[in-house]
Amino acid sequence: MNRTRIALVTGAGTGIGKAAAIALVEAGFTVVLTGRRPEPLEAVAKAIGAGTDVIPADVSDPQSVATLFDTVADRHGRLDLLFNNAGGWSAATPIEDIPLEDWQRVVNVNLTGVFLCIQHAMRMMKAQNPKGGRIINNGSISAHAPRPLTGPYTATKHAVTGLTKQVALEGRAHNIACGQIDIGNADTDMAVKMKTGILQPNGQIMVEPTFDPADAGRAVAYMASLPLEANVLTMTIMASAAPFVGRG
Repeated sequence: MNRTRIALVTGAGTGIGKAAAIALVEAGFTVVLTGRRPEPLEAVAKAIGAGTDVIPADVSDPQSVATLFDTVADRHGRLDLLFNNAGGWSAATPIEDIPLEDWQRVVNVNLTGVFLCIQHAMRMMKAQNPKGGRIINNGSISAHAPRPLTGPYTATKHAVTGLTKQVALEGRAHNIACGQIDIGNADTDMAVKMKTGILQPNGQIMVEPTFDPADAGRAVAYMASLPLEANVLTMTIMASAAPFVGRG
């Protein structure tokens, strides 16, 4: 592969990850696509064509993450961008009734998985020549305001915000920039209920507007395109008419 900038996108087989991968290849990156299931990753790679590499991995498994980054290093020699996009959620449940295994599963993917990938990315970025790189974490508008009955998802996305700021701070000395993109109501599989009616804080069911995930992908590519001297610490991209700002 003759591209010089290497990006790694987790959860790249569908939704935001797929959209970001497409936009990053268009921006000139070679994009390593990772996720648990090889088939969607291969489908994305085939749809994009040149400029991709598929390395399946489970971000909640420390050994799988270590193997992923070792393989990236062996195949590409460096890492310029990590987009921590992989995420999961649980069934809508009151806090007091959430099974511990559901809580732990969401935490393992949404928070521990992000942490593990950041650790390996920072080690690579600090050691490579030229030194440095960029990490972008996929937060959510749930990192700012919760939806009803989404305790594990909301808690992990709030935690990702703190992790983003910590990495942005520690990365300064090593030319590593870290930012977060908070996405609301992109038209992905997660947004199916929004188009038919989703529970609101007042107990009503309301249809919510959505937007094309390709626009979120292009926002990630914009953040990634900046020189390392500049950083988008946080960006919110959402459906303009979504009931987020104000009281609904």
